[in-house]
Amino acid sequence: MRNAASQKKAFISALADFVRDLQGYVAGDDGQWTVKGFIDIYKNVFTVSSDTKIVSKILEVHLFPRLLAFALEQGYSIVLAEKQNWYPDLSFVSKKDSKLKFAVDLKTSYRDPDYPGHVNGFTLGSHGAYFKDRSSKKNIQFSYSEYAAHICLGVIYTRTPPNDIDETRSFSVKELDPATRSAKSRIVPSLCSITSVVRDFEFFVCEKWQLASDKQGSGNTANIGAITWIEDIRSGNGVFSKLGEQWFDEYWMNHGQATLLRDGKPVPIRSLADFMEFKGADNRNIVPVRTKTIGKRGGPA
Repeated sequence: MRNAASQKKAFISALADFVRDLQGYVAGDDGQWTVKGFIDIYKNVFTVSSDTKIVSKILEVHLFPRLLAFALEQGYSIVLAEKQNWYPDLSFVSKKDSKLKFAVDLKTSYRDPDYPGHVNGFTLGSHGAYFKDRSSKKNIQFSYSEYAAHICLGVIYTRTPPNDIDETRSFSVKELDPATRSAKSRIVPSLCSITSVVRDFEFFVCEKWQLASDKQGSGNTANIGAITWIEDIRSGNGVFSKLGEQWFDEYWMNHGQATLLRDGKPVPIRSLADFMEFKGADNRNIVPVRTKTIGKRGGPA
C-alpha cells in the first residue's frame, strides 16, 4: 500500500488530468454551455437563470455522471453531502481502503467584467466548528481529519450580458415538434440557436489551502476567502502557497480570536502579517496577491 503522500499526489494528479476534458463536455464548439434551459411536458424550453447559485447547482448535476465515472475508474465511491450546507460537496472514498478519503468541493465563479483578470469570488468553506475541532461531525460528512486532502474542483465561466438573455421568455424548438406552446414562446429552429446564460468554461484543481486568502469570504459568516486573480488561481498561488498547509490551518483556526497587543491595546488578528508577527515568524514568505482594489476597469491599474 502506498503511503498517504503518494496516494494524495496520485489522486490530485488524476483529477487534474480528468478536468482537462470537461470543457468539451459542458460546452459546444462555440464555447456556449450545452445546457439551454429546462423543458416542460408541452415541449417548451425555459431559459436557465444566470443566478450564480442556480448555475452552480445545474453545473454540479451536469458534471456528476462524469465524476461518477472518474471515481469508478480510480477505484473510489462518491458519498454526497447529506445536507445542503454540509462540507464537502463530494467525498471520494477508496474501495480498497475506506479510511482513505478525499474531500472535493465544487467551486464556481464568473469572470468579473469590472475587474479584468479576476473572478467575482468564491469561498472555501467554514473555519468554524469542524475546522477548529478536527474530530467534529457538525456540518461535515466525515470529520475533517479523516480526509487525506481538501480539494477544490473549480469552474470559471463568462456570463452572457443581460441584454442578450430574456429570462421571462420560453422557446418552442422546431426539432422537438411541439404540439403546444405558451403564448410567450418564441419558435426557434434548434436548441443550439438558444443563447446560453454562460460560456467559455475553464476548469482547475487545487488544494484548498493553496487558493486561500487571509480574509473572510463573507462578512456575516465564518467562511474562508479565496484569491480572485485568475492567473494565481490557475497556479494555486494563494497567500499561504509558500508557507504550507500547517500555517493555513493554524491561521484560520485562530482568525479573529487570537489578539496582538498594539499601542497598548489588544487587536484581533485578521491578517496573516499580524499573525506571523504574533508568532514571531518571518513574514517574507507571505505571497502578495493581486486584489480587486487595483485594476478596476476605467480606474487606475
